[in-house]
Amino acid sequence: MSKHPIGIFDSGVGGTSVWKEIHALLPHENTIYLADSANAPYGPKGKEAIIELSIKNTEYLLNKNCKLIVVACNTATTNAIDYLRANYNVPLVGIEPAIKPAALQTKTHAVGILATKGTLSSELFSKTSSLFASTINVVEQNGNGIVELIENGKLNSEEMKTLLMVYLKPMIKANIDYLVLGCTHYPYLMPLLLELLPKHVKIIDSGEAVARQTKAILERHNILNTNNTQPKNKFFTNGKPEVMQSLLGANYWVEYLDF
Repeated sequence: MSKHPIGIFDSGVGGTSVWKEIHALLPHENTIYLADSANAPYGPKGKEAIIELSIKNTEYLLNKNCKLIVVACNTATTNAIDYLRANYNVPLVGIEPAIKPAALQTKTHAVGILATKGTLSSELFSKTSSLFASTINVVEQNGNGIVELIENGKLNSEEMKTLLMVYLKPMIKANIDYLVLGCTHYPYLMPLLLELLPKHVKIIDSGEAVARQTKAILERHNILNTNNTQPKNKFFTNGKPEVMQSLLGANYWVEYLDF
C-alpha cells in the first residue's frame, strides 16, 4: 500500500502548484495528477455538478490504486469533499482559502481574498470567514476569467494584467495587508501580483499547508513511502497538454486523456 500513488485532482492545471509542494515535501512518493481542464472552471457550476465532477475524478484515481486523494481545488473542496468523505473509504485531503492566518495576522484589519464564485458562495467558506474574520474588513473578489486565461496559456498576457488591476484596485483602496489566494491556479500569478500590489502586502496560499497535512495523514495511516527510489509522477489532462507542460517544465511528461 505504501508504494501506491497519491492521487491529486483539480478542475485544471492550477493544482500543479499544490503538487509541487507535495513533491517537495515528499520526494519519494509516486503521484498521479488529473486535470479536468475540459470542465474548468468549476466556480460558476452549481453544487450538484461540482459533486458529480468530483465523483468522476475520485473514481478515476481510485481505479489507479491511489492510497490517498488530494482535492487540489478550492471549489471542489468547499462543495464536494463532505460527500466524498461520506461515500469513499480513502483518506481525502482538501484545500480551502487561508482566511484564518490572514485574519489573525493583519495589522490594517483588512484582507483581500481572490477566489472563484464557487468558493466564495460555499457554506464552508462562509463558516470559516464568520469564525475567524468577523471583526475585520474582508474584501472578496470573484476572479472571473482568470482560470480561463491560464488554461488557454495566457498566464503572462496583457489581458491577464489588465484583469488583475481591476480586481486588486478595491483591495488596495481598502488598505489590505494580506491577500489570500482562494484558487490553486492563482499561485502562478505571484510575479504579476507582486508587481501590482503595494510592497507591504503579503500573499498567502494553501499549498504548503496541504502538503504538510498530506504527510501527516500518510504517517497516521502508516502508508508513507519509505523507499528512496526514483518516484513515478504521472500527469493527465483532458485539456491542452502544452499548457500544463509549460507550468511543469521539461522534466515531466503530460498525457492527454479523453475522460
